[in-house]
Amino acid sequence: MPVHRPGKIVCVGRNYRDHAKELGNEVPREPLIFLKPPSAVIEPGASIVLPQVSKQVEYEGEIGLVIGTRIRNVGEADALRAVRGVLAVNDVTARDLQKSDGQWTRAKGFDTFCPLGPIVEGMPDAARLTVVTRVNGVERQRGQATDMAFGLATLVSYISRIMTLEPGDVIATGTPAGVGPLVPGDTVEVEIVGLSKVSNPVTA
Repeated sequence: MPVHRPGKIVCVGRNYRDHAKELGNEVPREPLIFLKPPSAVIEPGASIVLPQVSKQVEYEGEIGLVIGTRIRNVGEADALRAVRGVLAVNDVTARDLQKSDGQWTRAKGFDTFCPLGPIVEGMPDAARLTVVTRVNGVERQRGQATDMAFGLATLVSYISRIMTLEPGDVIATGTPAGVGPLVPGDTVEVEIVGLSKVSNPVTA
């Protein structure tokens, strides 16, 4: 199955309270959003390549939403009707560069830093959406959509009031606690349990 190529990838930071806490941050008053470039996308099985300029690259397993219809200024009550489906996302991050740069474009934007799983059509109830990250088969992260500081409908609506969302765009909805480093030889897997999965080896 060919990899999905979104027009843009809108990511949400600090959307799980336990993850914000583990990095010493407060949960923001409004969703904290940033972009990853489409050039960062890779398919299951492709290698995550660690850049030489970073000494601390980490995994971030996330629930991804794929937009199905063009929307702008949509209300929360209608927001999820625009979702085509869900997919697993690994928001790979150069943590040291994220801290040193003061903004996140470089830390989040390297080629190979956005593995995407296959799209599962439809919008499941949030209570059914659980994301799990494993490194070398060992579970490192587990979080549910119902644990988010800002829920799925809130995120879609909020982002649509800032930028037009086009069919194929991906929203990465935030990562739960348990982020950690990747080293060459690792295999990292992000799964939306029972739905979408992406597994990738890590190379230097």
